[in-house]
Amino acid sequence: MTVLYVLDVPENTAVAKVAAADPAVTVGKIGPYFEISAAGPIVVDRRATGCRHAVWYSAVGGVARDSRITQHDKDALRVEPA
Repeated sequence: MTVLYVLDVPENTAVAKVAAADPAVTVGKIGPYFEISAAGPIVVDRRATGCRHAVWYSAVGGVARDSRITQHDKDALRVEPA
């Protein structure tokens, strides 16, 4: 299971919305975080979120023990099972 945590603040809401548009991805809440999960990879396109670079690069709150970030650049955030 791939799990990404993003702090639930207005600036990061678009990240969760874009992730939730993928039918293979589930977005829930755990404490003050969006919990974005999937059986396989999670890919979020930065341009689709409308996030500016500073917000984009600070959006990740963490990943689950069995997940790892394989891409986090100006184009996309990709998290995969470890």
